[in-house]
Amino acid sequence: MASLCCPASCSIRCSNRDHPHDPNKQKLNNIKVHGTSTMPTAKVDLLSQTVGAATALTSVSSIAENGHITKEQLRQNIPTKKQFVDPYRQGLIVEGGVGYSQTVVIRSYEVGPDKTATLESILNLLQETALNHVWMSGLLGNGFGATHGMMRNNLIWVVSRMQVQLDYYPIWGEVVEIDTWVGASGKNGMRRDWLIRSHATGQIFARATSTWVMMNQQTRRLSKMPEEVRAEISPWFIEKQAIKEDVPEKIVKLDDKAKYVNSNLKPKRSDLDMNHHVNNVKYVRWMLETIPDQFLESHQLSSIILEYRRECGSSDIVQSLCEPDEAAILNEGGQQQPNEIKLLNGFPMASEILDGHGLLNGSFHKGTLGYTHVLQTKGDRKYEEIVRGRTKWRTKHSAISFT
Repeated sequence: MASLCCPASCSIRCSNRDHPHDPNKQKLNNIKVHGTSTMPTAKVDLLSQTVGAATALTSVSSIAENGHITKEQLRQNIPTKKQFVDPYRQGLIVEGGVGYSQTVVIRSYEVGPDKTATLESILNLLQETALNHVWMSGLLGNGFGATHGMMRNNLIWVVSRMQVQLDYYPIWGEVVEIDTWVGASGKNGMRRDWLIRSHATGQIFARATSTWVMMNQQTRRLSKMPEEVRAEISPWFIEKQAIKEDVPEKIVKLDDKAKYVNSNLKPKRSDLDMNHHVNNVKYVRWMLETIPDQFLESHQLSSIILEYRRECGSSDIVQSLCEPDEAAILNEGGQQQPNEIKLLNGFPMASEILDGHGLLNGSFHKGTLGYTHVLQTKGDRKYEEIVRGRTKWRTKHSAISFT
């Protein structure tokens, strides 16, 4: 998500949709979704012309104020005034004019072997919708989500904590709607939340929440929020949370005695974001690749918590540590868990059905399995933590043969 250097938190969890009659939502139904029109062409063209005219006026306004416009500004066409509908990104402003909603299609390169969206793809969509929200607000400067006031103070956003909770994964070709909004987090921070749901059924797939702070781009130190920046963003704050976390889960520190260690990980140029440090999606990839393949093939991620400690640059050599919970260790060895369903010729045994498990349980494992993760880089005298993480997993749905 935009930048990650310091400790922050984000969560995602699934749930139900609550504004089906939003007038802006009805407008969105009149926009083309990746080439498929849901209304007569004449109306779509009219909407495009209206939005296009507004955008053109915004650009003219920018030229009048600054006296000139660069080639890059012309190509990006960043709005200088608040926009309500974006036909190109399938986005619109909701929640009384301060929230953002975007419709996207899960593409072939965003899914894994099981044809469901990967965690990396979901995190990238969260980042993209967050930036598009700032884009439509008219506050976006020339930075990675930074406002005009932040640019003047040489500040950038960094995420300090992030949590994602997933009940269901979108599948290839599925149309999903992503809502995002922001709120205050203490005196100098900002919270950003997301909801992801099915466009067809309204079923909420996931919820996410994150905490963001500001860092000086030159000194790389955290900064208080300047009053001019507070004045820019506070009118957009909403007192609403996708995930309520009364007491944040504490993530323990790991050392080189961890069960799984993957060393000498080197960032590539393609891993860097616009703030010139490794993007948080890469951190997640390093973490998950340290878990045994046998476990990953039979389990699906249900939640992840990330706490960021420091940024990671292109010259850093990273070490990934991973320690399974006791239940996960047993599962890695192929031993049956206490809550795991016993099968006879592919069917649950009678005792399991009587206990209320049955075929409609949806998963043959009632409990969750967990791992603790640490990414660290070697400093002058010792290893320095980049991020701590906790992942929780559930058994994948099993296909039962009736032949």
